[in-house]
Amino acid sequence: MRLSRFAALTSSLLLAAGAALFGASQAAAAADFGYVALGDSYSSGVGAGNYDSASGNCKRTSRAYPALWAAAHSPQTFSFTACSGARTGDVLANQLAPLNSGTDLVSITIGGNDAGFSDVMTTCVLQSESTCVNRVNQAKAYVNSTLPGQLDQVYNAIDSRSPAARVVVLGYPRFYKLNGTCTTGLTEGERAAINGAADHLNAAIAKRAADHGFTFASVAGAFTGHEICSGNAWLHSVNWLNIGESYHPTAAGQSGGYLPVFASAA
Repeated sequence: MRLSRFAALTSSLLLAAGAALFGASQAAAAADFGYVALGDSYSSGVGAGNYDSASGNCKRTSRAYPALWAAAHSPQTFSFTACSGARTGDVLANQLAPLNSGTDLVSITIGGNDAGFSDVMTTCVLQSESTCVNRVNQAKAYVNSTLPGQLDQVYNAIDSRSPAARVVVLGYPRFYKLNGTCTTGLTEGERAAINGAADHLNAAIAKRAADHGFTFASVAGAFTGHEICSGNAWLHSVNWLNIGESYHPTAAGQSGGYLPVFASAA
């Protein structure tokens, strides 16, 4: 009986020690965790407001999904280099410095500006439906011919600097609910063409991400029911008083759309 009690006590102590060591290793892993957020205005948080003045024209905000995720998970290091207006070349030139072999998690949205998103929207708002559709088709042709190589350069650079990191590539939402609440503005044909272009862009980004072993996280489902013309939009429509925020997620779009999608993929 004394032997069995001793054995039980020893077993309990060993289990407790193991649990303590496991907990300590988990805490150490959490303490060493590094997260780097790259990308364009959809990652910097344009449209969500409360911009950090120190970020200048990059318009980074604590309401953007990277900052919200970091606030909830407290990584030891969090580097937020996403910048409004960024193209693939800007990421390569200006955003990769925080990446290193110890980086554990990377997020990025990129490709929309390379494909001419801003010019597409301006054309569709100001010109005819046929001109809009032609400009959309030009953007889709660019996505087919040129964007894959530009994405490869960015993804190769990330992988080279942080080969052990989990890389989450997030897509873009569809912008319009068709046959929705909007009674003025773009035609339904223009809205459908723009939505189709967003799907086309996302498909191209998803393919390149998968080929690099990265995780593609679609936000289209999260924004369904919250598009422009939905009556509960998480996206700004054209805003002539603050044109830069047009067609970007609101604070609710960042917290209710992008954040949970990223959190699930991270």
